[in-house]
Amino acid sequence: MTQNQPVGNVGRVVSVNLSERKTMRKKRYERGTLVLDRGFADDAHAGDWHRQVSLLAQESIDEMCAKGLDVGPGDFAENITTEGVDVMTLPVGSIVHVGDEVVLEISQIGKVCHNKCAIYYQAGDCVMPREGVFAVVRAAGDVEVGDAVEIVSLGDGTCERSPEDSLAESESVRSANECRKLEKAAASDG
Repeated sequence: MTQNQPVGNVGRVVSVNLSERKTMRKKRYERGTLVLDRGFADDAHAGDWHRQVSLLAQESIDEMCAKGLDVGPGDFAENITTEGVDVMTLPVGSIVHVGDEVVLEISQIGKVCHNKCAIYYQAGDCVMPREGVFAVVRAAGDVEVGDAVEIVSLGDGTCERSPEDSLAESESVRSANECRKLEKAAASDG
């Protein structure tokens, strides 16, 4: 697997985003509490499954803004908006520290978007299915805006919580993202 960032790369939390119901934009908060092997307390996506927490890079949101959308953190239903860490390039099984206490393990890259969201209908595109990542909570604690986000180790493409179809989907999204990056690089060189 190709990695574009080294272990030890540190970014930061731009926003903590929570919602009471699924399929809606999340509301921004200054902090949230992660519960061991569940996700954020009071968030609709928390539960006993492999997609307990979602992360999306601010850089991905900025690309959507450059296309003319008026969007920001939480609008893509991500729990944690990061900056300075290319989360979509992290292989499944990667370990990420957030702040002083929290440890996350990447469990899925991207997702199939069966029901088009409000963002998709507004823009004809949504970055979360191809650039968002999901994680399970390995060590609980509070997450606050400004907390460091550090890549501790790169995964091997597996996570014990991830079902086989999720791992296959993750590999498909990862491969498509690599192809898009190569096409972009070729276009800028040409």
